[in-house]
Amino acid sequence: MVLLLLVLWLTFSAGFYLAERGIEGTSIDSYGDALYWGVAAFSTAGIADAPISGTAQLFGGLWIVLGSVLFFGTIVATVTTYFMRPMQGPHKKIIDTIEYNLEQLEDLTVDELDLLKETVDALIVHVEHLKEKQSRG
Repeated sequence: MVLLLLVLWLTFSAGFYLAERGIEGTSIDSYGDALYWGVAAFSTAGIADAPISGTAQLFGGLWIVLGSVLFFGTIVATVTTYFMRPMQGPHKKIIDTIEYNLEQLEDLTVDELDLLKETVDALIVHVEHLKEKQSRG
């Protein structure tokens, strides 16, 4: 996601610079100015100078929306993943693997089906053992 954000920043900045290049009164005199504008525009809520040409306004507006969504979306996704990780213990991974294999039954080889059967049989024995233990205790 970070790579995508970087590529979009470089691309939109280039388009922004090309659209503003040669226009009288613009504050974007170089590609470096356009790169700076690209960061300032979506990170500081409008502190960057406004573009003059309509094309640059379009590039700038698209960049602000896409850049902000990707940047803040990445932060939210990272934080969410960090806090959700403890909820996905080994038991969740086991269940997900079994469900995936059950959905793919027709594509599994005989050896894979045998392994799945052994795993399910072991799981059944484990569950029965837990039930016995629970009923005694």
